Amino acid sequence: MKILILGGSGQIGTMLARAFVSEGREVVVISRQPAAKPWRVVAWDALPAECEGADVVINLAGRSVNCRYGAANRREIVDSRVHSTNAVGEAIARATRPPRVWLQMSTATIYAHRYDAANDEDGIIGGEEPGVPETWRFSIVVAKAWEQAAMTHELPQTRRVLLRAAMTMSPDGGGVFDTLLGLVQRGLGGRSGDGRQFVSWIHEMDFIRAIRWIIENETLSGPVNLAAPNPLPNADFMRAIREAWGTRIGLPAAEWMLEIGAIFLRTETELILKSRRVVPGRLTQSGFKFEFPAWPEAARDLCQHWRQSRLLR
Repeated sequence: MKILILGGSGQIGTMLARAFVSEGREVVVISRQPAAKPWRVVAWDALPAECEGADVVINLAGRSVNCRYGAANRREIVDSRVHSTNAVGEAIARATRPPRVWLQMSTATIYAHRYDAANDEDGIIGGEEPGVPETWRFSIVVAKAWEQAAMTHELPQTRRVLLRAAMTMSPDGGGVFDTLLGLVQRGLGGRSGDGRQFVSWIHEMDFIRAIRWIIENETLSGPVNLAAPNPLPNADFMRAIREAWGTRIGLPAAEWMLEIGAIFLRTETELILKSRRVVPGRLTQSGFKFEFPAWPEAARDLCQHWRQSRLLR
């Protein structure tokens, strides 16, 4: 099986490439920053040739949203996603031997900010909630444009899946879990804001297993939520990390403190304060079983592997 991963130089792409190579798959990563890896890495102009005869295409490309949402950054965030997605669609459309499945990254942020009930794939799309900041609506615009770009091409031989992914938790350095654990280690891992906002997440192992499952399960197409079945409020989420690490103290951060910090860190508080209550409707309906359905067990496993990886350095 040949698997083509676009934008594969980041944490998610590296995680997937590492897993597929360990299974003996042929992995080709398309990146703007070619580098020596245990798999082949090529530049973007190789996309049409590499798409020919590939079995699976996974598009993860897009500028990070971890920035301030000024006009220039907004334009770059949208353009990087739409242009790269269109490039994939055009390459598949022109291929004489197109891939049988295209997995297109999207985001669980597409759903509405809410506390009352969880969003499966038929849940409420965000953007119209009263009272939410305008910057929060921008992430919905991005998600919609990303998905629309993937669905505009006529691809009769290729199944398309939109990966509405929650935060992927991995012990690798530089990722979301590594950042949150760093706060816990410094005694700063308390609740953010009032702590009521729901956190949707998925363990690295389940993310990889879900990708394999989607590739093999031809009944799955369209939007699929990649999220563990048990999202939980931010206060409980951070408490579980503290307990897993063995730390009792976790100073909370009020919303005004987060707003000031976001300015200095050049990011947006939407990434922390929006309530993302997302569940994996179509995955579970198709028979997928999570190894880590609950966050406390997942946090303990991640802390254990984080410690082991640092001891081996």
